[in-house]
Amino acid sequence: MIRLPAYRRFISRITSAASLSAVVLLVLVACSSSNDKGGDTAAIEGVPLEFQRVSEVWELLTNEQIDGSDLDAVTISEGAIRGMLLALGDPYAGFLNREQLSLEQENIKGFFGGIGAEVGVRNGAMTILAPMPDTPAEAAGVKAGDVILEVNGESIRGLTLLEVVHLIRGEKGTKVTLLLRHLTNSETVLVEIERDIIDLESVTLLMQVGRIGHLRLSGFTGTTNDELKEALERFERSKGLGIVLDLRNNPGGLVSSVVDVTSQFIESGLVLYQEDAKGNRRDWKVKSGGKALDIPMVVLVNGFSASASEVFTGAIIDSGRATVIGTKTFGKGSVTNLWRLDDGSGVNFTTARWFTPGGTLIEGQGLSPDVVLEPLDIDEDEDLHLDRAIEILEEELSAGVSTAERK
Repeated sequence: MIRLPAYRRFISRITSAASLSAVVLLVLVACSSSNDKGGDTAAIEGVPLEFQRVSEVWELLTNEQIDGSDLDAVTISEGAIRGMLLALGDPYAGFLNREQLSLEQENIKGFFGGIGAEVGVRNGAMTILAPMPDTPAEAAGVKAGDVILEVNGESIRGLTLLEVVHLIRGEKGTKVTLLLRHLTNSETVLVEIERDIIDLESVTLLMQVGRIGHLRLSGFTGTTNDELKEALERFERSKGLGIVLDLRNNPGGLVSSVVDVTSQFIESGLVLYQEDAKGNRRDWKVKSGGKALDIPMVVLVNGFSASASEVFTGAIIDSGRATVIGTKTFGKGSVTNLWRLDDGSGVNFTTARWFTPGGTLIEGQGLSPDVVLEPLDIDEDEDLHLDRAIEILEEELSAGVSTAERK
């Protein structure tokens, strides 16, 4: 019996609005005549007999294919792995070679060379979830909802999300060209963007008229909670009366970060729970010591509020902590793990799904806000929704609605 090596280390992360799909090179054998090689193939312990066909096809290719003597085993094996991941039907599954895995680890650390936009899969298309504030993507006019058609003049049809992301990334100062189709326009636009080192700063606070704080979270990173606490201190020094917490175009991030952030606003209970393939449940509980438990608040979301943003939104809705306003959220509520293989490459796939404290499945569903607004046209000012959120908050402040009464 041949034993497969035990698999290996993995890097656990939540993908934002990153998140991952796989497309594949399928190995096909076309023969003008039938040649049954026959014979027995050695069984591999723990692997279904059907997988013997993979080694059988490899043998056929190397012996009979017209260029079989020149085949590269690494290339063919990577194609076979991609095929396995495609067959899962998991939109976040993907394969990374050694170079790509190294770049992905840079992203996890919080810095990378790129354009400053989160990319995801929406309705089967590679879609910009959010251009990050003050980045090359935003400066170039890239918008949430843009569908990517080409990168550097090459069609991305048949590529995985991971592959598309790594085509877009690159060294600071180099340029990348994207062919995009805007969300509400069938015409395409060609955009050239100069890459830069992207700083993942994720919290901004602007005080509005009437001592209302516009608190915008653009992601959930390892530093978001500390940034949030600093923003809340500034809000307090400004003698603010209430907060509009803006999660529009927030693609998500780390589950540990969203638990910390949610715990600033909710006193007790669950933030979320997750279930894996075996039905094992893990509860993520609110941490004590929140700094904004009694601050009046309205939460603003849209169709590109995804992943960890939806976790936060679900906890707010189920706890009755605040009014949620906007459009239905994205519907990305799953855990993906990036597993490192022995040769330095890696595979990524979904291992669990998220539920709100009240048991609502996020994945593929999205969350409906308490107050549903009509989606904005591409040429409409997004501040129209912000203005409505401020109006609702001011109405609640005038009526003296407290957190306890809302619950």
